[in-house]
Amino acid sequence: MLLINLGTPDAPTVPAVRRYLAEFLSDPRVIELPRALWWPILHGVLLRLRPRRSARSYRSVWTAQGSPLLTIARRQARALQERLDRHLPGQMRVALGMRYGNPSIASALADLRDLNARRILVLPLYPQYSATTTASGFDAVTAELATWRRLPELRFVNQYHDEPGYIDALARSIRAHWAEGGEPDRLLFSFHGLPREYLLRGDPYGCQCRKTARLTAEALELDPQRWRLAFQSRVGHKEWLRPYTDETLTAWGREGVRKVHVICPGFSADCLETLEEIAVMNRELFLAAGGEAFSYIPALNDRADHLEALTALILRHSAGWPQTQGQAATALRERPIR
Repeated sequence: MLLINLGTPDAPTVPAVRRYLAEFLSDPRVIELPRALWWPILHGVLLRLRPRRSARSYRSVWTAQGSPLLTIARRQARALQERLDRHLPGQMRVALGMRYGNPSIASALADLRDLNARRILVLPLYPQYSATTTASGFDAVTAELATWRRLPELRFVNQYHDEPGYIDALARSIRAHWAEGGEPDRLLFSFHGLPREYLLRGDPYGCQCRKTARLTAEALELDPQRWRLAFQSRVGHKEWLRPYTDETLTAWGREGVRKVHVICPGFSADCLETLEEIAVMNRELFLAAGGEAFSYIPALNDRADHLEALTALILRHSAGWPQTQGQAATALRERPIR
């Protein structure tokens, strides 16, 4: 099984962030502009100015173990391997690859090839499908496989935005947070934004985000007046999916909403967008606008209920494949996760 997440710089330094942003922003799935128009902007402006500011942001969330996203992703991979070993002893090996940065998708697939894997299930850890994330991961997988002579059988999980186990894990994490600090006046579901034109071209991401939020609110039996959905991380001057997280929190503070909790269900692991943008920057916006208490509810990360939901998803999508036998099974058992 190939587990995919977005990625992270190798270090919170300007050169490392520049390399990471260059790879990320060069992806035509992410920036849908003609290359002749986009290249001068990217290389002439953005990669000269943005890495320094972004490096400061990454330093603010970096840990002794390194990037939070990569550290959590490795824990997720190890925990999933343990669960799969119980269900399918010696039959499935987990490899971790990042769409941008390291460990790369190409290196993860190479590890699986070295193990003589004949069947590969790809699970991008993006609950809601978008061409900018899920499809981009598919592009990277198929680009690497295009260099292989002997192709494995391939299955690809497109989304799991409404999986009962995933919704239940979200609801449980919210209840656990409330058990420690009390319930808020309002709960905000904040998802990463997307240009509105992508939705108009057929990207289902925004619709799936709304379904995730609605199902979670229903599981919590929340009154419609106590929760809302919004989209964060917009850049540029074009219209993005609305409402916007920063504008929503500012308006709530001005309206007299005292206590707010924010959860980001589109992120399977905490990262810069949750730990810095939401937990710090948007917190400051809400408090400056008149709010009194703000709390970020962590991503599902390596919670047991999250991992059980992902394990069930993996087992269902791999159902029907013949069992691995002989030397390949031994290799799968013995090769460590990187």
